Amino acid sequence: MSILKRGLKGAPVKRLQSKLGVNADGDFGPGTEKALKEWQSTNGLAADGIAGPDTFAAMDLYELILLRKGSRGAQVKKLQEGLGTSADGIFGAGTAQKVKDFQTANGLAADGIAGPATLAKMDTFAEMTADVIEKAAVQPDEEHFEAEPLPDLDGTEVAEATEAAAPSASVWGKVKGWFG
Repeated sequence: MSILKRGLKGAPVKRLQSKLGVNADGDFGPGTEKALKEWQSTNGLAADGIAGPDTFAAMDLYELILLRKGSRGAQVKKLQEGLGTSADGIFGAGTAQKVKDFQTANGLAADGIAGPATLAKMDTFAEMTADVIEKAAVQPDEEHFEAEPLPDLDGTEVAEATEAAAPSASVWGKVKGWFG
């Protein structure tokens, strides 16, 4: 899943930390977790210390929203509504196929992962602007983070696939410390 939690390191963590107003060192430790739980609690979200698509949306960190098989929540439901499919908020195989079909129809790499470039093509994601898509790319101050593929839900790694970009160009391609 495309989430941030204690133990992870990388460019997305650094962006989250900057938004939380804590030391933005790119290392999701106990201080980041505490600040995130406080933010989530104050903003009416489940205060679990895990940042996922719904937390990213609430924090205006739209560039970090990456929906893929296994994702759950309001952002997945919004995606499903935009695809015209059953909107249960659970990204399963059917949603992945619908995303691939949508991507193919819209000239995007059909990887089944809905990030900013895919979401920007949908009427249900008006906040996904060209600026957000640009922010989703690795910024110059984040280039020192090494790439690591996203994990599959069972903990095995899967090949990183991002929309019409090399893995190293996506901020999510710069995460270390994935675990199941």
